[in-house]
Formats: sequence, C-alpha cells, structure tokens
Amino acid sequence: MAGSPALLLLLALELCCPGTHSQKDDMRVTFRDRRISHPKLGQRLELECQTTNAENGVFWVRQNKDGTLHFIAFISSLSRVTFKEKQPSTRFEARKDRNIYHLAVKSFTAADEGNYFCFMNANQELYFSRGQPAFFPVTTTAAPTALAPTTQSGITRKDPCLKTLDPENMKKSKLSLFCDLFIWVPLAGACLLLLIALAVTAVLCQQTRRRRCRCKRPVNGKPNVKPSMPRQRT
Repeated sequence: MAGSPALLLLLALELCCPGTHSQKDDMRVTFRDRRISHPKLGQRLELECQTTNAENGVFWVRQNKDGTLHFIAFISSLSRVTFKEKQPSTRFEARKDRNIYHLAVKSFTAADEGNYFCFMNANQELYFSRGQPAFFPVTTTAAPTALAPTTQSGITRKDPCLKTLDPENMKKSKLSLFCDLFIWVPLAGACLLLLIALAVTAVLCQQTRRRRCRCKRPVNGKPNVKPSMPRQRT
C-alpha cells in the first residue's frame, strides 16, 4: 500500500498532538471476548473495531512499548484485506462483518504486545479509535526480606529456646545467679548445722535419762527393809 507510510505519519502526529486532527468517538476497539483483560501466551486473540461509517476502509496498527507504530492490515469497505507482506499473513487474520472490522492474532507472543488502534481516512480527515492495550499480565513476587520478620517471629513463638540473649541480659542473668548462690548456700549450711545440733541434743537427752533411772534395788524384793541378823542359840 503506497499510502500507508503517510497514514502512519499522520497517526503519529495525531498521537503526539491531539489537537491536529479530529477524533471520532464512534470508533472503538475492544476484545471480542469481553471476559479477557490480558492475553495469554499462544492464545488466539481477536479484536473488533466498531464504527458507524462502513463506507471507508479501516487500518489496523499496533504501537509497541517503545511507541513505534507498526502497520498490520487494511480492510476495505468491500472486505478486501491487504497485509503488510502483500500476501496472506501467517500471524494475523482480518475480515469485515457489516460495520465491524475484525483482527485476530493467531498465536499471541511477546512480539505482539502493544496498543492496538484502528483508524480510517475519510474526506481527507483522519479518524482513529482509542488504543486497546494487549499486554501479558504483570507478575509480582514478594521480596524475601518481607517474609523474614514473619518467619523470625514464627520461630520465636514456637521455640523460645531459639532466642539469643544480648550482653545486657546475660549480665543480669549472671548477677541473678550470683545473688542466688550468695543467699541459698549460707541458708543451706545453716539448716545443715541446725539438723546436726538437733541430733546431738537428742542423743545427750537420751543418755541423761538413762543415768537418772539407775537406782538401788531393794533386798529380797522388799523396799526399805533392813536385813535381819540371825539369832545365836544358847
């Protein structure tokens, strides 16, 4: 198509300088499947260009991430399709259905990402639609540092033994241990001495009782009776 470079230049001027040409609100590009928000790799993606003026042909153009415009196809009012390669395309399909101009990407790849426009040249004026973004969904991964506090917190809650004492806490722990030894060791010694004293006292008391109970036994088993002297016979 001899006029396509000029039309692309006009479209570029229109995108850079919106006030240069008129914009027709009745041209609209959408995905044929309204449920699609992002294309998938290898998916067949179909777009529709709706216009109320079907007497003029429609150009399909893609604007890549760098802002460069790429001509895809021209569909005439008589449903005649002309691709960039001047022959049937292996990547795209195009057709006209009443006042709707269809464009299909047979197998969507990263090279097909961009904003898709349709525009027409009518009465020496350029009318174009708003761009339809067609990009793969952006995948975001959580940073490893964001999970570190949660993991550390989880470990601390599950196993308190994993906590590490700082120098100040270690100093306090040593001081507490010293205080415990200073208090409990003398107390334990005092208790031991008290037990030994009680044992000795019990033994002495037992011996004293035995000494007090040692008294003289009465003669012939009678208490306080003096022994009688045998009488002499004459």
